[in-house]
Amino acid sequence: MIDSNAGQPPNGTGLQPPGPLQDPGTVSGMEAVFASPTGQLVQQRWLDAAQAARFEELPPVSAFPVVPGRRWGPGWWWSATTGRHVTHGSAAMRTQLMVLDRNPDIVALAGRPVRLVWRDPGDGQVHSWVPQLFARYTDGTGLLADCPSTAGAAGTRAQRAAEAVAAACAAVGWSYQRLEMPEAVTTANLRWLAGYRHPRHAGGPELATAVLGAFAQPRPLAEGAAAVGDPLAVMPVVYHALWAGWLQTDLARPLHQRTVIGPGRTRDQEQSEQ
Repeated sequence: MIDSNAGQPPNGTGLQPPGPLQDPGTVSGMEAVFASPTGQLVQQRWLDAAQAARFEELPPVSAFPVVPGRRWGPGWWWSATTGRHVTHGSAAMRTQLMVLDRNPDIVALAGRPVRLVWRDPGDGQVHSWVPQLFARYTDGTGLLADCPSTAGAAGTRAQRAAEAVAAACAAVGWSYQRLEMPEAVTTANLRWLAGYRHPRHAGGPELATAVLGAFAQPRPLAEGAAAVGDPLAVMPVVYHALWAGWLQTDLARPLHQRTVIGPGRTRDQEQSEQ
C-alpha cells in the first residue's frame, strides 16, 4: 500500500525527493528505489531503471508487514519457473504467484523489488508505491502487479497510485495490473496441481512419454492413468503434466477421477515459445 509517510521521501534512506511528475504519459519525474544485491538502496530515474535493473534478481525493497491478529503472514513460494523462492505477504499474493508461475509466457518472478516515487503536480506532495509483484515475460518486458483480496479493495490512494504506476509501465512498454482472484474451484484445482509442480514429479523419460501418449486422445483421468501402470506411480506424473500444460483439462470444474484429460502444449511448442 502507499506509505503512511506519503508526502515525504522514504525515511532514513538519504534518498532525494523526485522532481514533479509533469506529464503522467511520460513520467519524466518518476524515480525507482530498489535494493542492490549487496543490500544498499539505489535511487534512479524510473525510465533508466526499467531498462537496466534486473528486478527479478533483487531482494524486496521493503519487508512485508506482519499484522497482529491476521491469520496469514509473510511466506515463501517455491517457483517452478525459476527454481527459486519468491517472497509473498498475503494469501491473495500467494494465489497470484501460483497463477503466474504456471504461465508459459513468464520466465521470472519477484516480490516487491521496486518502490516508485513521484511528486504529484497537483498537491506538490511526494508519493510512493511498492507493487507487490514483478514478472518478466519471454519477450523481456515486465509486469508490475498488486494482489487485492477482493476486486473492490482499493481506496482513493490505491486508485491514484494505480494510475501513476500504470503510466510508468506504459512509458517503458510494460504493464501494470491489479490482479483479480480466480474462481474458488479454479484456485482449489491449481493449488492441488501446484503440489506436483516440482520436477521430481515429472517421472522418467519413459514414464512421462507413456503418460502423454495415454491422453493423446481425451479420456477420463483414472482410465488413462490405469492404462499406463500403477496409479500410485502414474498419478503424480499426470498432475505434473497438467501443471506444466503438457496435458490440459477444464480447471473451472472440480478435478476428480472422471475428469476428462487431453493433450496440451508439446515440448516443441514450449521450446519455440521460449
